[in-house]
Amino acid sequence: MIHKKALIHESAIVDEDCEIGAGSRIWHFCHLISGCRIGRDCSLGQNVMVASGVVLGNNVKVQNNVSLYEGVVCEDDVFVGPSAVFTNVFNPRSAVPRKHEYRQTKVCRGATIGANATIICGIEIGRYAFVGAGAVVTRSVAPYSLVVGNPARHAGWMSECGHHLRFQPDGTARCPESGSLYRYVKGKVEKLNEDGCR
Repeated sequence: MIHKKALIHESAIVDEDCEIGAGSRIWHFCHLISGCRIGRDCSLGQNVMVASGVVLGNNVKVQNNVSLYEGVVCEDDVFVGPSAVFTNVFNPRSAVPRKHEYRQTKVCRGATIGANATIICGIEIGRYAFVGAGAVVTRSVAPYSLVVGNPARHAGWMSECGHHLRFQPDGTARCPESGSLYRYVKGKVEKLNEDGCR
């Protein structure tokens, strides 16, 4: 079902049995394949392909030239930068059919995937994690973690507003934009209050 308040550019191809929520915008030369689900207020930039079975939550931003293959799930408020790459088979071969081996990749709420990053299938990008531009992510990323490089490695912690968190000796840090308080305990970061960055 396509909501009447969704905007679809005339050059986009939307197959039957796609779900598109209110306020979502599907821009030039996109292709949405039967069986995908797009939530409310999403934006799909130019030349985005969304395969069957892909699920996007609400307010997901997918920039130009991204292909979301079967098995990709993005929760609410996810940002996918231009030309980011997802995979869905771990060891593809042209001569060996592996459609029954698709692995799910889950991008949790509020996470950011930078431009030209590559996400190897079968992993989870945690809530509000931040994948730097060009990173090659081969394993799951913890919530609030910043990862960079090839292969991607942990390089710090990020607030929900996307600011580097600098922890004090007592294990706490404040987001410079929202003032939200975070705590680092045993290799994990948690948010201590409900203040947001909006």
